[in-house]
Amino acid sequence: MDPMQGTEDSPLSLLKNPWESQLSELLSLPRQTLLLACPFITKPVADWVSQRLTENTDIQQVQILFLTNIRMESVLAGVLELEGLAQLGRTFSRLCLVHMPSLHAKVYVADEQYAIITSGNLTGGGLRGNYEYGVGIRTPERVREIRRDFEAYARLGAPVSVEDITSLAQEVGGLRKEYRTRQREAITIAGKKFAGQLRIAQDRVLRFRAKGKSNQAIFCGTIEYLLSRGPLRTVELHPLIQQIHPDICDDSIDRVIDGLSFGKKWKHHVRTAQQALKRDGRISFDGEKWHLLPT
Repeated sequence: MDPMQGTEDSPLSLLKNPWESQLSELLSLPRQTLLLACPFITKPVADWVSQRLTENTDIQQVQILFLTNIRMESVLAGVLELEGLAQLGRTFSRLCLVHMPSLHAKVYVADEQYAIITSGNLTGGGLRGNYEYGVGIRTPERVREIRRDFEAYARLGAPVSVEDITSLAQEVGGLRKEYRTRQREAITIAGKKFAGQLRIAQDRVLRFRAKGKSNQAIFCGTIEYLLSRGPLRTVELHPLIQQIHPDICDDSIDRVIDGLSFGKKWKHHVRTAQQALKRDGRISFDGEKWHLLPT
């Protein structure tokens, strides 16, 4: 393991995506207090958090403070799922939910043992898919300071009961369906003109790629970057590459922009890049996994 990836011996560690295992560890630690602060949380991740917490035998004795920003725009967009918050409140009787309209920080603190400050929200993308970055802090004085700062900040917010968040979730459920309907209607009304203009805009973005590195150069650099963290099979490389470069790894399109092919041929380009790197002595294949060779 990278020594800066987070160990109990290090008072300060870097958290690089995916950082799910570090958060899982944090959720196992609290015996008195747990602080979770982030503007976005989805129900699948709320369920995952709940499962991790229930593995802590002392969790019902822990005071949980959850700060979030209940914006209707976030709820309608599906990045803040109230059902997940409501379920957490029903599962953990000592959970206090606070609405902070200006909250943007993503901070997670277990007692005075461990604090995580990161760009990642409690969403699938925030934990696993997006490129997030953060620090883990284990110095008790600093952890206490972070917790005190957010407890003081929480006192400026509005506590929300489980009953209120459950009721709001039910009300907003209908609004979300209406919102999606309106979105579909707007796209239909815009019709071919909207679709054509969107296609032009997307092609302009892809031209940024075409004017820079070739596809092979992009994929070569990405393969080396991923293998620097450990050996991987090709089937493991593909989804990781697609997460980093969704614009040029789109399975649904096959376009040629300024002579460069973008779209569903991307896996072929990855294979070509692998072979090029192998010929250059930069990576090797042991019959199962690809390895980065020392330079």
